[in-house]
Amino acid sequence: MSALTVLYALLFYAAAAVLVGGVAWKCWVYARTPQPLKIPIPPAPTTRRGAALRVLLEVTLFRALFRSNKWIWLFGWLFHVALLAVLLRHLRYFTEPVWAWVSLIQPLGLYAGFALLAGLGGLWARRFLVDRVRYVSSPSDHLMLALLAAIAASGLAMKYLAHTDIVALKAFFLGLMAFDWQPLPADPALLVHLALVATLMIVFPVSKLLHAPGVFFSPSLNQVDDARERRHAASLGRAQPRSAASFTRRGQSGASARDDA
Repeated sequence: MSALTVLYALLFYAAAAVLVGGVAWKCWVYARTPQPLKIPIPPAPTTRRGAALRVLLEVTLFRALFRSNKWIWLFGWLFHVALLAVLLRHLRYFTEPVWAWVSLIQPLGLYAGFALLAGLGGLWARRFLVDRVRYVSSPSDHLMLALLAAIAASGLAMKYLAHTDIVALKAFFLGLMAFDWQPLPADPALLVHLALVATLMIVFPVSKLLHAPGVFFSPSLNQVDDARERRHAASLGRAQPRSAASFTRRGQSGASARDDA
């Protein structure tokens, strides 16, 4: 077995551990973070089912972004939908036999690669052409966009320029999952693509890309607008939230003290 195969096998084991462990840790932190205020963005739903539907619409259709800026919504939605199609298309490298619906979306996933680059181009151009966005853009924002664009471009290069041996590539990934390592094709375009993907997996838990799971924990989206009907009390650390009666008693005792003074 070549040193190249061993190196990339260990790299992807480490990257997968960092990705899964890092995202799980961040989600645990998000779930335990107190929400001391009722801050749903109006107009907000008044039931838990409505709040769940609102989060679903934001995740799938970017409804708030569509209402605020149609052009940003177009490029953002195009990028995310194309990314989903590309990821689903890649399931063929991890399943044997390949699931029927994965086989059906292979042509769609191929064109989604070009749509992914188009969406990234629009979002990246926005950070240069819009003054207020350029002012708040940090180097990490550009690096993330560059990393995603390089992954998409190298993936398309494997298809149209390098013509990578995908049969051997699939055997490599199936071997990784079964802990039965198989030789990795020594294709420069493939090696660059896989190195970039592993880099993305490693930096994902500590980057702004973590908004993908973070949106589900956003109190402005997932909270129910029932502040008048139910009192909201958040537990802060080990302290237990006081009941409404205790606040009433404190208010009455304070008023009595002022009257006595």
